[in-house]
Amino acid sequence: MQAIIFDFDGVLTIDKYGSDSILRYLSENTPVPIDTLKREYYKINRGLLYGEYTHKDIWADYCKNVGFDIDFQILIDSFINTPLDNDMLSLVSDLKQNYLIGMITDNKVDRITEILDFHNLIDLFDVVTISAECKCGKNDRKIFDITLESLNVEPSDCVFIDNSEKNLVVPQEIGIHTILFDDENRNVEQFKKQLKELL
Repeated sequence: MQAIIFDFDGVLTIDKYGSDSILRYLSENTPVPIDTLKREYYKINRGLLYGEYTHKDIWADYCKNVGFDIDFQILIDSFINTPLDNDMLSLVSDLKQNYLIGMITDNKVDRITEILDFHNLIDLFDVVTISAECKCGKNDRKIFDITLESLNVEPSDCVFIDNSEKNLVVPQEIGIHTILFDDENRNVEQFKKQLKELL
């Protein structure tokens, strides 16, 4: 095995979805009801994930729709306050000594960039592939092909880890080894055993 590729939210972070982290922080730092924040954010979420626009492009409209002018810095703060799983990140750091490390995530470019920069995590990854950049998600083999090409490895030489079973279908079809990460129990020691069996 040459490369280990991780999903981000739910695997390297505590929250299952990135939007959960964003919306919780916005609700804690603005007077807008969480239900309102969610309703309006979910209307724009797909477009953000697939690179149709960025948060900056739609922020004024979002604020208008929730009825409050939310300082854009609060949104940035919501990114960098995403709760990380430090045990998993420590494992990634250890694995980096012997394997190529990648990330494939259905995510917003601005969010991932802010998180990696703020927490000095970018050096952990040889490749970071974000749905908003390649305008496709983990239901499309293109995002995996881009990552494999960047890492210069064959599918059979990779392991992909995700916390959603549906996101393992495409990589399995193209010959990538997969592990379903249990984002409820978050048992890192158990995960290490699963990974060791493949490596």
